[in-house]
This record gives sequence, C-alpha cells and structure tokens, in this order.
Amino acid sequence: MSNAQNYKQAFINDILRNPLSPERIETLSMACIESEAPVHAFSNREWTVVKRMIHTTTDFSLMGDVVFAPNAVDSAVAALRTASPIYTDSNMIRAGLSISRLKRVNSKYGPAKIHCHVADDDVAARSKEFGLPRSLFAVKKAQPMLNGGIAVFGNAPVALLELNRMVIEDGLAPALVIGMPVGFVHVVESKEELVSLGVPFIAIRGRRGGSPLAVSVIHALCSIAAIKY
Repeated sequence: MSNAQNYKQAFINDILRNPLSPERIETLSMACIESEAPVHAFSNREWTVVKRMIHTTTDFSLMGDVVFAPNAVDSAVAALRTASPIYTDSNMIRAGLSISRLKRVNSKYGPAKIHCHVADDDVAARSKEFGLPRSLFAVKKAQPMLNGGIAVFGNAPVALLELNRMVIEDGLAPALVIGMPVGFVHVVESKEELVSLGVPFIAIRGRRGGSPLAVSVIHALCSIAAIKY
C-alpha cells in the first residue's frame, strides 16, 4: 500500500470543509447544556448564569453548589446598568473581564471602572509589615468603592473574609458579591459566612471556584443586563 493510501487526513479538515462560526459553536454548546442538564429549580435569569458557568467548565455537578441570594441578579443588573465599579481579587479576573461586554450594558465602562489593588506598592508594604496576604489589604483599600459596587472573588478567601467583616462591622452594602474563591484553607468558611449576611451574592459552596468561573458570572450578568425591557 502506498504512502498516499495510508495517509489519514487530520480532523481539522472536516471543520474547514464545514465551518462553524464562533457564535454557532456557542449556540450548539448551550443547546448541549440545555439537553443534558438535570432538572433544577433555578429561575430563568439564574439559569443563564449557571449555564455560562457550566459552559466554562463542562461541569454539571456545579449545579448542586451554586447559590444565589434572592435579590442577587436584580441588584447586579441595576449596578451594571449604572456602570458601578467592579473590584476583583486578582489581576487575572481583571484581565479576563470583557470591556466590550460591559460597554454593551453601559458605555461608561472601561478599564478605569475595574479595580484590583493586589499589586499596589502600598498594599505589598502592608502585607510584608503584618505578615498577612496582600489580598486582605487590597480589599481594605477598595472599601470606598464597594458601597454599591460589585466585588468579585475567585482566588482569595482571606479577602472575602475581610469584605464580610466590612459588612458586619462597618455596614458595607455592596450591590453584589461573587463569592468563588478556590482552595483548601479558609475557603469554605469565607463562603458560608457570606451567604449568612443578607447581602446580594452569587457563590459556589465548598472548595471549588476560580478566576474563570468568576469571570463567567460577570459575563452572564452582562448578557442579562444588556436586554432592554
């Protein structure tokens, strides 16, 4: 048998012969999620958020751990439509947020509306002085913008615990807290305290979380907020 007869074409050639646009791929992906997801009790708008999280991870088991405060989506949508500031606990989340998606909700959104202080020199200095994580001092620095703002946690449970303290002791009233730090130490405690506080939140109970999931929640909320009623 000749080399030509042995040759097998790479799968990419099938795609090139029958191309799918990125939009079509996303539509098909969401259709797969709809058809494969188990029965759930999420509202339509909550399900929009959870679907985006599943799309990010292909993990249907998340459905059992995602929790929403009753007013979370409404509060988030109102905040996004007024271009409220967004605070992130890592520069990875800050970089991952789509400015174009945010601008579809409110044209005032831009890089200056998304804040992260973990790399600030003064934050690093205080972290070294007290022997505590930078994330704690970063969220302390952000406190003035967090009343009515959106706080996004995908990495730092200590930062979420400090935000919880601000709510409990200082009367902080964020428009939304996305509580999705990932890890083993202080992670579960930070989330369980958050869900007890009565502030608007979207959280993943347990150890799971991370930057991609936190970003996916904001992007899903942007899709909801961009719909004109």
